[in-house]
Amino acid sequence: MGEEEMSVEQVEEEFTVWKKNTPFLYDLIISHPSNGLLSPFNSSHLLRSPTPSTHSPFTNLSSGPTPPTASPTTSWSPTHSSPETPPPHLSKTPRFLRLVEITKKIHVDGEVNRARCMPQNPDMVAAKTSGLEVYVFNCGKPPVGAKDEGYGLSWSSFKGGYVLSGSNDCKVCLWDVSASAEDKVLGAMHVYEAHENVVEDVSWHLKNENLFGSVGDDCRLMIWDLRSDKPQHSVIVHEKEVNFLSFNPYNEWILATASSDTTVGLFDMRKLNSPLHVLSSHTEEVFQVEWDPNHETVLASSADDRRLMVWDLNRIGEEQLEGDAADGPPELLFSHGGHKAKISDFSWNKNEPWVISSVAEDNTLQIWQMTEGIYRDEDGTQTADDHS
Repeated sequence: MGEEEMSVEQVEEEFTVWKKNTPFLYDLIISHPSNGLLSPFNSSHLLRSPTPSTHSPFTNLSSGPTPPTASPTTSWSPTHSSPETPPPHLSKTPRFLRLVEITKKIHVDGEVNRARCMPQNPDMVAAKTSGLEVYVFNCGKPPVGAKDEGYGLSWSSFKGGYVLSGSNDCKVCLWDVSASAEDKVLGAMHVYEAHENVVEDVSWHLKNENLFGSVGDDCRLMIWDLRSDKPQHSVIVHEKEVNFLSFNPYNEWILATASSDTTVGLFDMRKLNSPLHVLSSHTEEVFQVEWDPNHETVLASSADDRRLMVWDLNRIGEEQLEGDAADGPPELLFSHGGHKAKISDFSWNKNEPWVISSVAEDNTLQIWQMTEGIYRDEDGTQTADDHS
């Protein structure tokens, strides 16, 4: 049933069922409503601290429009509380964390569509806005602005200060935030033009410092080299708009795309004309797909159907018990149903395997981890390739 066909009562009923089942499904669950935001959370990014901490394992960058006295971009860190009394049917207690504390506020004019931290320096944050600007700020210092409305935003993991943005003007812009800004406005280092419609997302290749990709409403995936004005590859990969692009962090040839045709496409860069596999359990437009930084064959996707799905490609083709197929294909590992509205953004945690942060238009931030029994076989072995 589509999102538009569901009544508020049906959504609430689904949420109630999900909430009752959380002790069976999760080892960790944090659900925090936004306070003071004029509109819902739009972006979430789990920061990678230099060393994992058992006392403060998560720092989450979340963003959304705020009143003039507050900030659209905030850094959250949870405070532990004593575990609740474990239900009698559980062998171990899920970690329920009650308090999310705001540790930093920075005001950004307009609605923030996406916020991302520089890999080399987490204090440097780029925020893509709906007000024709990209803001870059360093803690309490004044932000640097660069014009172009859109959602696409990606920091280079190789070149410190290099950030890509994709925009509604069909252009991909490359910025170097280490360069001097004139009147706090930074001009683009280079502009790449080939898309015929809105550029929805941009992403750096994770193995080659000169390569990046872009996708857009023209249904195309383009692979670019910084040293050329024209894309190396330009291929129509979906029937409808392509909303997101993610390169595999372990395999230099594999990438995933998310589309408004309700599917996630898996592609080999050496043969982009046809997908390796299509993930098709979502019922509405898919807006995001991200590879798990700790497991080569695991990725997650979110859609307008209020679901965040986790996939394990190692399970493709596995036999299913009678009736299991109704819940999805064998590679569908988990479906998170804790949000009541479209999921705006999500992020994997590098330091804490299987932990995901998600924000949605229901004004909630959730940090969660599926129960260990879901991703391990009955003999206790983990099916996904573990690089953590």
